[in-house]
This record gives sequence, structure tokens and C-alpha cells, in this order.
Amino acid sequence: MKMVERLQHKYALSKQGAKDMIRACISVTITNIVLMMPAGILYCLIKDLLEGTLTKDRTTFYVIGSAIVIILIAVTNFIQYNATFLTTYRESGVRRTTIAEKLRKLPLSYFGKKNIADLTTNIMGDCAQIETASSHWIPELIGAVISVSLVGISLFFVFDWRMVLASFWVIPVAFIIIITCSGAEKNAVRKNSAVKLTMSDGIQECLESVRDLRANNAQDRYMDELEGKIRNVEKEALYTELKMAVYVNSSAIILKIGIGTTAVVGGALFAKGEITILTFFMFLMLVARLYDPMQITLQNFAAIIACGVQCERLDEVLSTKTQTGSEELKNKGYDIVFDHVGFKYSDDTDVLKDVSFTAKQGQVTALIGPSGGGKTTISRLAARFWDVNEGRITLGGEDISKIDPETLLKNYSIVFQDVTLFNNSVKENIRIGKSGATDEEVMEAARLANCEEFVDLLPDKYDTYIGENGSELSGGERQRISIARAFLKDAPIILLDEATASLDAENETAIQEALSRLIKNKTVMIIAHRMRTIANADHIVVLKDGVVAEQGSPKFLNGYDSIYSRMTKQQLISQEWKM
Repeated sequence: MKMVERLQHKYALSKQGAKDMIRACISVTITNIVLMMPAGILYCLIKDLLEGTLTKDRTTFYVIGSAIVIILIAVTNFIQYNATFLTTYRESGVRRTTIAEKLRKLPLSYFGKKNIADLTTNIMGDCAQIETASSHWIPELIGAVISVSLVGISLFFVFDWRMVLASFWVIPVAFIIIITCSGAEKNAVRKNSAVKLTMSDGIQECLESVRDLRANNAQDRYMDELEGKIRNVEKEALYTELKMAVYVNSSAIILKIGIGTTAVVGGALFAKGEITILTFFMFLMLVARLYDPMQITLQNFAAIIACGVQCERLDEVLSTKTQTGSEELKNKGYDIVFDHVGFKYSDDTDVLKDVSFTAKQGQVTALIGPSGGGKTTISRLAARFWDVNEGRITLGGEDISKIDPETLLKNYSIVFQDVTLFNNSVKENIRIGKSGATDEEVMEAARLANCEEFVDLLPDKYDTYIGENGSELSGGERQRISIARAFLKDAPIILLDEATASLDAENETAIQEALSRLIKNKTVMIIAHRMRTIANADHIVVLKDGVVAEQGSPKFLNGYDSIYSRMTKQQLISQEWKM
């Protein structure tokens, strides 16, 4: 069982995958031993011919024995193929699914430390590399080591031990050479992986920002930088290959020396009459049969060491703690209470400090304040995208840190400032808000979100494909689709993060009217910078530098020289500004 667990962590395998790898190693070992049987039959046949003891019965034995060996080779190769390749491909599918499921359950704080290129490499590149290692390298290596060791031990007791040492001493030495390079090789692979990720990030960034680069005549400068990143990948790849080649070729040279020592020791012992010409011939044939496959095995060993970096990266994902909790909600109502909440990101900088307020059911709670004050962080914490470092957040009296995130989010409709759309129809993009919703429900949600205005102008109306991330739509149109999702989901809690930021005044008014119908008996938390957006809010929380600077109703906050009243006056002045 410990072996299974060790393999699981070392090669990012499932429990069944670890068991299958053990079976694959055993099958390769058996196949290698069976492949050596013809050499044994040939040795016995030549011995009988030289000694003149080849009788009719012995001939029949060799014919039947050869037939049995051929059948055994076919059967063991078939078993080995299934044990190494088919099970590995099945495990590779399980690994990718497991990683995707794991990523689905990880807190958003994890994704703050990673970028898209890195995670894509985890799922695609690293998995592919480990798949190759599991199907081609690891079983072959372990099988070769075990089978060669068994053959060496057997020969040690059957034949002259000096010939065995002369033939086999180079194998452990060659492996030691490869092992000594493992640390340097892993470091080289890590550097290689790092520059590849930097290059991938650069290419992705270039594709995403090509419009801005051209608008600012910055494409030449950016392409020069990107070319430098690509050159770094080439340089690191050559350096890594050169480093591996030095060690692998050194071990290969050692193996070749083994042929010389076998010939010298065998010739000396034969000259003294201490071994027969047949034994001498057999060991020469053995090393010729043994060293070439062993050289490939050593190359595989070097590749496995390099693959350890990908295994560590995948195991890091699979070992990351997920957010868990009860799948049954026992809340009483939908009041959201922040009780002395403190929060830090990975850099250990305080983002929120001793934040306390209540977003009551049936009311609109607005979060305002200067940029960087922690407004968006509060909305994310309310939905348990992250877990707090201090204090607690409750939903209807129940601590949300003890609720399964997916169970919790069934009660939330969220409209982010940055809208994410899919290369699908308008209808299907809205339907994401509620799986299985009818076309009538989708269109009603679209009407409430004021989407009809632009949908009627599209060539196929609601069946029009809108491009990658809604590239065929304007910013306001994309945001209205996101708001339509929230209407369709119709959850008891609504989080709006600058939901109307990309809308003109007319559409913003229409959306606010629709929201007023939607929020009845619901908990609404809204983040806004435009004061007119929250003019009718029931409760306002002003955040500054991660603390609640002030809170209360709009009327109360306007009653004195508050941050809220100053922000309102400043925006009224800015609206009157003219060029």
C-alpha cells in the first residue's frame, strides 16, 4: 500500500493508475526475461552440437521449446502492450479529469497565484509528458533493471563469476553517472519550463492586446521583446539538451567499455583453459544483446528524472487544499453579516481590517469608496471565492466557511465588472444562468435586462453567435447579457460589481428599474462608483484603505461632511464640466 501511495504522489497518479503502473513494470520484467530464453536455447543447442550429444529426442525438445518460447513472447508482448499503453492512456484521461475537477473546487486565491498559460500547461503539456513517461519510460526502466539483475544473479551462480563481473560492472556505474546529474537536470528543466511559460504569456498577451499595440504604434517594440522571449526558450532548450547529453553519452561510453572488459577477461580465462569457447561466445553474445537496449534505458532514466518537474507541478495542484463544507444549508433568511473580518492576499498585505456590517434581506447595500479600498474583495468573500483570515461571514446565521462553495453559490446571482462570454449564441450565453431554462424564460430575462434593443438588430436574433468572449458585441451589450443571466437565475442574493459601468444613462435607468423589480425580498450588494447608481440604496458602506470608514443610509450620510457626501458633490461637479 505504501508503494501505491508513493507512486501516486511521485507521478500524479490515481490509486488505480499506481496499481496499473506496478503491473506494467512486472509485465515488462517478464517479457524481458522471456526474450532472453532464445539465447539460452541457442546456448544449449550449440553445446550439444559441439559435444555430439544432439539426439532425436533433444532435437524434438529444441523444436517444441522454440515453439513454446515464440508463443510466450507473443503472449507476454500482448500483455505488456495492454499493461503499459492502454492502461496509461486510460489513466491519462482520468488524470486530466481529476485535475479539472480539482481546479473546479479550489479557492480563487489559488488562481491568483497562477496564470492561464501555467494552468493550461498543467492540464495539457504536463499530462502529455507524464503519459509518455508512464507508457514508454518508467515500465521499461524498472523492467530492464529487475530483469537484468535477475539474469546477472542467475549467471553468477551458473557460470564463472569473473565473467559476470566483467560483463555487468558497467551497468551500475552508468546508472550512478545519470543519478549524479539529477539535481542539475531538474534545475535546467525548471528554467526551461519557466521561459516557456514566459513566452506563452507573451504570445497570449500580444494576441489579446494587438489593438492597443497598434493604436499606440508599440507593436515593433513589443515584438522585439517577444522575440527575445522566444530566443530564451531556444537557448534554454539547447542548454538543457546539452547537459543531458553529456551525462547520457558518458554513461553510454561506460557501457561500451563493458564489451572490451568482457572480451579481455574472457580471452584471458579461455587462454588459461578456465572457461570454454562456448561460455566465452555466450557472454560476448549476451553483452551485444544487453548493452544497446540498456543504453536506451539509460536515456529513458534521464528523461524520467527530467519528467519529475512536471510530476511535481501536477502533484502541487492535486495536493492543494480544496474548499469543503456541508452540502445542506440551514440558514434562516438571507442576511449577510461581516463580523470583524480581516483578509490578506498571498503577499501578506492587509486588504481588509476589522470589517463589520450587515447586508439585510430585502434591502440594497451599496459598497463605495476610493479604488483599492476593498469593495470587490468584500463581494468575493461574501460568495466564498476566498476564505477570510480573521472574523467570520454568515448567511442567515450560518458561517459560510462551513458550507460547500457550490451549494452556497446556488443562492447567488453575480454580475462581475469583467464579463465573460462564450463563443456561442446569445440565447445559450444567457442560459448559463439557469441550466435547462426554456427559450421563453431566457427571452424574458433578456427583456428585463434590456437586451432586446440590440438582439433584434442581430442577423439571427437570439441564435446569433457572438464570437470569442462576445467580441461581436459592445461593452454595454456584453454587460447586459451578464445581467440577463442574473435575472434568469433569480437567486435570493444578488451581487453587482459595477454592473452598469458600461451602460449609457438611458440603459442604466432601464436596468435599475428592472433591478427594483428583481430585488424584492432579496439581499442585494452592489459596488458602484457613480453615485446616481446607488441613490436609492437602503444602506451604504464606505470603504477606505480596507476599513469601514462610515456606513448608514444615504440621508444619514448626507447629513454631515462625510466621504459619501463629498463624493456625491464631486460627481455633480464633474457632470457639469464641459470642453
